[in-house]
Amino acid sequence: MSGDRRESPPVTAGGNGVVLQDKKTAPVMVPSQRLRLHPNKDHMPESYEDLQLDFSPSVFRSLEKYLPPNMLSDSREEKVKFMRDILLKYLPHGERTRAQKHGEYRQKIISHYKSIHLLKVVKERENAERLGLSEDGSEPLKRELYSMHPVTFFVPSFMKAINDNTEESLRSIISEPSPGVLTFEMLQPRFCELLVAEVENFEAWVNDTKFRVMRPNTMNKYGAVLDDFGLETMLDKLMDGFIRPISKVFFREVGGATLDSHHGFVVEYGKDWDVDLGFHVDDSEVTLNVCLGKQFSGGELFFRGTRCDKHVNTGSQPEEIFDYSHVPGGAVLHLGRHRHGVRATTSGHRINLLLWCRSSVFREIRKYQKDFSSWCGECAREKKGRQRAFIAATKSELLRQDGESVA
Repeated sequence: MSGDRRESPPVTAGGNGVVLQDKKTAPVMVPSQRLRLHPNKDHMPESYEDLQLDFSPSVFRSLEKYLPPNMLSDSREEKVKFMRDILLKYLPHGERTRAQKHGEYRQKIISHYKSIHLLKVVKERENAERLGLSEDGSEPLKRELYSMHPVTFFVPSFMKAINDNTEESLRSIISEPSPGVLTFEMLQPRFCELLVAEVENFEAWVNDTKFRVMRPNTMNKYGAVLDDFGLETMLDKLMDGFIRPISKVFFREVGGATLDSHHGFVVEYGKDWDVDLGFHVDDSEVTLNVCLGKQFSGGELFFRGTRCDKHVNTGSQPEEIFDYSHVPGGAVLHLGRHRHGVRATTSGHRINLLLWCRSSVFREIRKYQKDFSSWCGECAREKKGRQRAFIAATKSELLRQDGESVA
């Protein structure tokens, strides 16, 4: 279950990544040393998913369009160096240090993580072959888990809706049992099995090596940050190609069309586990929550209405109260500011995939906004209250004026 993340996630650049020079203070630069103000619309950016970078690969793809024309044919390494220098230059020193340390932490995990315990996770040889695991444990899993293979990842109904790419096709597979809570079938059992096996394999490596890893957030002591051991690229593609199209239709008011970074992790729950099941909001614009299994009872999600910072602790209206029971492979998509929690798992072992999707554009705009009535339930009620009061006052004034004119 998602939680209120206290530790800052890896820093990513916002928007389209364009950095504008301050003309009053910036040193004089020749054209080849600075970004263009307008993108090269006809240029097709390269892919950066296979590189270990300080920032999200999508940031470099976006920024490449603003490179000087003479750099567009340069090697990918030269482009990365140029863009990285610009991003680091305009990143505050504290954030720059934190981003660098987190990058070193991730690189240490990826370089040392070996799947020596793979067959401890899936002991039977036929299961290992069915899941595509290597018998000698020399690789974590087949590469398909670390790349995006939609046909083998997603159920056919979900794939068809995404491929049709229309509002009608998306609405045809999505239910909205409560305002702002979307549910739909998403993941195939095979993908769920692969991801669970990989996470358990990673946990076994952590326990054996005594490697200290950061957990998903302060509410979840059991779980792993998927971005930290090589799955960032796959999750980037999941957000870009499959979550953003849905968010663009249903959550446009909170930047659903401009999602550009994520925090991906799994959480685990079991009976009598020491976990914080509290009521909270997420550090995201849109949250994807998918049940991976295993066998369990209990663990229902409960929702209590969407709120801005000012109203996060206000009461819930009857229509905002909703409970949802997890189904393996089933997805829930909701606003990060939709207050929610999880009930205790009464038996078995439950594992969920969480993807916190963020929009740097929306976060920048939100700094200057005062009215959030388009998505905050309490702001909307206050606005309606003011409108009703204004209408009542206007009617009263008109009646008074009519009475005076008759007199």
